Amino acid sequence: MLRLTWVQPEDLLGHELRHAAQDGREPKAVAARWRAAGGPQEAPATAGASPTPASRYLRQLAEDLLDELADLPSALADDEPTDLGRIRSACPDWPEPVGTPATTPHALEAAWLGRAAGCLLGKPVEKLPLDAIRRLARSTGNWPLTTYFTARGVPEELLERHPWNRRSAPTSLAENIDGMPEDDDLNYPLINLVLLQRHGRTFTTTDVARIWLDELPAGRTFTAERVAYRNLLSGLEPPHTARHRNPFREWIGALIRADVHGWTNPGDPAAAAEQAHRDATLTHTANGVYAAMFAAATLATAATGDHDVHTCLRTGLTVVPPRSRLARAVRQAVQLAHEHADFESVVDALHATHAGTHHWVHAVPNTALIAAALTHANGDFDGSVCRAVSGGWDTDSNGATAGSVAGLLAGHPTALPDRWTAPLKNRLATSIGDFDGIGFDTLAHLTHRETHRP
Repeated sequence: MLRLTWVQPEDLLGHELRHAAQDGREPKAVAARWRAAGGPQEAPATAGASPTPASRYLRQLAEDLLDELADLPSALADDEPTDLGRIRSACPDWPEPVGTPATTPHALEAAWLGRAAGCLLGKPVEKLPLDAIRRLARSTGNWPLTTYFTARGVPEELLERHPWNRRSAPTSLAENIDGMPEDDDLNYPLINLVLLQRHGRTFTTTDVARIWLDELPAGRTFTAERVAYRNLLSGLEPPHTARHRNPFREWIGALIRADVHGWTNPGDPAAAAEQAHRDATLTHTANGVYAAMFAAATLATAATGDHDVHTCLRTGLTVVPPRSRLARAVRQAVQLAHEHADFESVVDALHATHAGTHHWVHAVPNTALIAAALTHANGDFDGSVCRAVSGGWDTDSNGATAGSVAGLLAGHPTALPDRWTAPLKNRLATSIGDFDGIGFDTLAHLTHRETHRP
């Protein structure tokens, strides 16, 4: 039986109950009705669907309760708006253009390569708990992380207890890498490159939706993106696509789509953030949108080559409402990174704060971890991607974003160690458009062209 992930109402409800508790709604009465009807207590912990379907009654009830939960008022609404005008009003230090408004194809190639390498590093251990990541790496002498994961030398009993990511291991362990395999963390930058080529900087959220329907296979979408895609096919329009029965609207999906918006607005973090907002609101609200805006503004600042990673991150925070959960989490993460010489202590503190309440794909803890990794490594490429992945949660996405920022700061492909870039073979696999097999050097030139488009 096909159990399509991330769309079954009986599975979505558990995620929405947790989301409601986080974003200032009061879900206890709805939760009690669900439990009384025999609904599952928790959403699937790692996968997107429970193993067996619910009864027709439970499924219908879940749909009704999802709608009821969405209509509950939030106590955090004033501090965490989604409307861009209200976001800007909440940000007293909304940024002006900074530095020299230019970047180079070489810097953009390093950013593309950095994103790919960081993603590839994290792919085999995606969904694994933090302790498993540490034990697998230690078993091969690769801890603290310094290179790609390998299965060579890992004790069989450890692999039985903590198997590699099923889909990624055949292409992403060191002994198997043969070019950059397909991943949504690279598909979305490609989609946004197409978006800018067709519509320029003035694209609308509706343009994003049309590009998705034309170019993005539905099976390559996950969590909030899959729900929004379904909503589009049901006839809903943005921004309602982000809210309707979408408990993942503050997860990491919009963040992983933000890079091209930052790369193509060197020196203009506000413009980058505003582009990221128009993209993100197809699928996300509040903190899910802020994560994308934060990443875009950080990258736009880094793209000039005039600023260190700490300035870039501070600038990124200027487009995030300061009283939001994401802003507070990032500030705490940066502080922890400054206070502790040992990054494991930083990670342990972040997990103690967030792991008990947030799903491993939620934007708040993952954005905090990315900021901590970049801060602790002082923007160094090796240190940034290895720290980001070693911290667990959404390992491939975190490695990708950290690698994008650190690669851009490095400024040139030759500044990235060969052990990261050589296995990529300047080749990217994808199901997006006619990009399959494209080289990162070509992508850099295509991206650079968009920095000059009006």
